[in-house]
Amino acid sequence: MPKMKTNRSAAKRFSKTATGKLRHKRSYKNHILTKKTSKRIRQLRRDKSLEAADEARMKMILPYL
Repeated sequence: MPKMKTNRSAAKRFSKTATGKLRHKRSYKNHILTKKTSKRIRQLRRDKSLEAADEARMKMILPYL
């Protein structure tokens, strides 16, 4: 049986934590930041855990992560 391929675009966007959860960077942090409050921009710096509903699908795309 051949090896499974990792989706390279997903591999660049997700990382695995020590407990096995997937982390990703938050959206809405690229442009048009002037109208967003400094509190909102500061909170967008933190990584977010992937939702449980999406995690099973991502683990199929990222078999070796």
